[in-house]
Amino acid sequence: MQIMRMLKHLAYPDWWVGRRFPDAVMNRIEAAVTASETSHLAEIRFAVEASLPASQLWRGITARQRALAVFGELGVWDTAANNGVLVYLLLADRDVEIVADRGFNGKVEAAEWTAICTAMEQHFAVGEFEAGVLLGIERIQAVAQQHFPASDADASNPARNPNELPNRPVRI
Repeated sequence: MQIMRMLKHLAYPDWWVGRRFPDAVMNRIEAAVTASETSHLAEIRFAVEASLPASQLWRGITARQRALAVFGELGVWDTAANNGVLVYLLLADRDVEIVADRGFNGKVEAAEWTAICTAMEQHFAVGEFEAGVLLGIERIQAVAQQHFPASDADASNPARNPNELPNRPVRI
């Protein structure tokens, strides 16, 4: 199984991310994150990676483990209310992982995050990458609005709802 996974990852060079997520798509994802964050106080980041290096594959690094590492590398944990959310997509595995900061602990069940990932992965399976990501952002927005709602005053006041993390998606 490990050899099959390695071969699959070798078939996804880094430039593949740009084919699935060209600048126009990245711009629309950024706009969706920006619009979403006016309705809640959480912070959303999206990162996509074509494949893992052979050294990580050999060690058996999973998409979840890589997502946790990217969460730290991008500083998604660095929000005042500990309410950052990372959506990480590993193209070679067609696996999406959501990592939410500890502010969501006890508020959102793992099954709810898993349901969002599954819905996104269904779009990815048929090549609808942009639609899958936008659906995920929409569903995360609903979760964030429930637990970290922004009042009308918050939405229009950057001092009350600061943009603590970049909204621009990241190609790794």
